[in-house]
Amino acid sequence: MYVLYEEDGDIKAGTILADQDSSLQIESQHGKRGKLKAAHVLLRYTAPAPAQVMDSARALRTELDLDFLWEVAGSEEFGFEALAQEYFGHKPAAPESTAIVLALHQAPIYFQKKGKGRYKAAPAENLAAAKLGLERKAREAALRAEWVAMLVQSELPEAMRAKVFELAHKPDKNSLEFKALSDACAETNLSAVRLLDKCGAIPSSLEFHRQAFLLTHFPRGLAFPALAAPLPPPELPAGDAPAFSIDDASTTEIDDAFSVIFRDDGSVRVGIHIAAPALGITPGSDLDKLAATRLSTIYMPGDKITMLPGDLIEQYTLAENRDCPALSLYVEVGPDYAIQSLSTKADSIRIAANLRHETLEPLFNEATIGEGGQPRGNDYPFRRELEWLFGFAKQLEIGRGKADQVQRHDYVFKVSGEKDAERVDIVPRQRGNPIDKLVSEMMILANSRWGGMLADRNVAGIYRAQTGGKVRMTLKPAPHEGLGVAHYTWSTSPLRRYVDLLNQRQILAVAREETPPHAGNDTMLFAAVRDFELAYDAYNDFQRSMERYWCLRWLQQEGIQEIDASVWRENLIRLDGLPFVAKVVGAPTLNPGERIRVAVADIDLLDNDLTCRFLAQSAA
Repeated sequence: MYVLYEEDGDIKAGTILADQDSSLQIESQHGKRGKLKAAHVLLRYTAPAPAQVMDSARALRTELDLDFLWEVAGSEEFGFEALAQEYFGHKPAAPESTAIVLALHQAPIYFQKKGKGRYKAAPAENLAAAKLGLERKAREAALRAEWVAMLVQSELPEAMRAKVFELAHKPDKNSLEFKALSDACAETNLSAVRLLDKCGAIPSSLEFHRQAFLLTHFPRGLAFPALAAPLPPPELPAGDAPAFSIDDASTTEIDDAFSVIFRDDGSVRVGIHIAAPALGITPGSDLDKLAATRLSTIYMPGDKITMLPGDLIEQYTLAENRDCPALSLYVEVGPDYAIQSLSTKADSIRIAANLRHETLEPLFNEATIGEGGQPRGNDYPFRRELEWLFGFAKQLEIGRGKADQVQRHDYVFKVSGEKDAERVDIVPRQRGNPIDKLVSEMMILANSRWGGMLADRNVAGIYRAQTGGKVRMTLKPAPHEGLGVAHYTWSTSPLRRYVDLLNQRQILAVAREETPPHAGNDTMLFAAVRDFELAYDAYNDFQRSMERYWCLRWLQQEGIQEIDASVWRENLIRLDGLPFVAKVVGAPTLNPGERIRVAVADIDLLDNDLTCRFLAQSAA
């Protein structure tokens, strides 16, 4: 006696060795003996043998028309033996019954299993939908195989062309394109990026890096949504002195400007004027939510992504030859540079000039200030004010205990030319020159005094603090040891940083003796600090990455094959004239600060890296 049974989701046949009612001892068609529960038995029969019945059933199964079988089954639940008799028109033999149960078991879109050996035909609409799904999967499988073959041959399927950067940086792992690319990567032993590059899909290494950042931080694109125009600034009292700003030529978000009034008794009144977008961006408004989403302007060589829309920037930037709303800190300074009093108010300031580093620096520098040397040509605009402010800045620096610090180089990246044929110039610039010192000291003065004002009035603010060498943002007033001040807010770049905009609202409220918009326990401030720190770190990482990219482009552009460098630590070196740190290979044991010469090779603009091979030690 033989038995047909279901085990591990499959239909099998075997020989009964012993029948114990609730269970049987059987030998499978492959000779394996075991115990089988009677509940798993589908059919008992006398002939033919298990191997033969299964072979015959599989052959019959290929001849069965599932659509006809589905029609024969009707709409009620049925047993497979009854369907076999209906289908074949006679009492079915074991191979025929087995063929039917195999067909039912292997066609779940046609037949729903209801119990041991029992099934029900799927509703017509379900069957139609399932068939469409199978057809779609078959088409997708064929298309996937076609794409894989093309990719292996270094050809890019047209359907992938619009998704190249998404596939390289932030793929949808359920997409057919990603699955085909993954299959091709497995066949070629290449990474997705390398395979796409081999297919010629990444024509611009610059856009490759840019899209990596945008897909993560701006998945909906860079365009600003259509928003209502910002409120016009309120009527403000007019300032009493012309002001000037000092910025790079590319700066459009001019946040700060200065005015100076000299008095006959030798005292001076300094005005530090900060653009005041808080006058027009109300808390919770669409513009405020937009700024809270972007959080900061993002800088990179040759480009930037502004925090605020251009029309709002245009309305509040401190552009020359017009009256601009400002939050002003007025500082009364004695003849000995001692600060005698301070006051804060919102007013309208006439911006007489936007001075630019490129034209000002040759005129206003250590050699031309005061009696240190002769100016080049005639006097320049605001020379007296600039030289006095520089003297004041030096005294402020001394007062903070930060004078005579070692100054490092900054680097200015200038990118020009057409897309994909850009030229980059990287110009070292000594940090701490008179322009830098003047501007930075005025900003430290404003940020520290406004931070102190908020703390003294017990008004919530966002502070930059440094204790124990660690810099952090906090809602609690705390010293900034690195700057040597008791309090330090970020409040002087409200067009470019959201925390500055929040602080400006609080400062304006104090200056006007109004209720501040944010209390100390405002959850919005906590969330803003958290979000800002995360975004600001990511934006700075991107800026550093793009500066590294342009350094590599410069090495290629200039045809540099060898370059001098200094040892930073272990096997890391700093290349001369560039803000670029690299590993050196093949070098002996070197000490920090030692000078070496290295060969430059294998520049990879996608990985943002190169190989530096040790050549020789150089004279210090």
